[in-house]
Amino acid sequence: MRFDVLEISLEVVHRLCHPLARVRKSDPKLFDQIRRAASSVPLNIAEGSRRHGKDRLQLFRIAAGSADELRTALPRNQLRGALAWGELDQRAIAEPLALLDRVLAMLWRLTH
Repeated sequence: MRFDVLEISLEVVHRLCHPLARVRKSDPKLFDQIRRAASSVPLNIAEGSRRHGKDRLQLFRIAAGSADELRTALPRNQLRGALAWGELDQRAIAEPLALLDRVLAMLWRLTH
């Protein structure tokens, strides 16, 4: 059975691999934080999909928190320098960010 929010969250991870390659070289600590946040989203969704009750909701909330952390790190704040130096192309992350907004909307519906 297909769980759409899980599939879309995995697509976000897939689409971020190439745009973040330069960040991996220039700022390994930032890359690691982004990678952990991006990985946390589908992992918590997958685990939550097998749970029930409050446990399920908590895992979906954790996934939403990680997705929001990822969304915050990508277009602004810490990555502004990477964008300015040409290490990251804003257009390359536009689609993953749009997918991430969709994941967040779906997780909101699952938790409310």
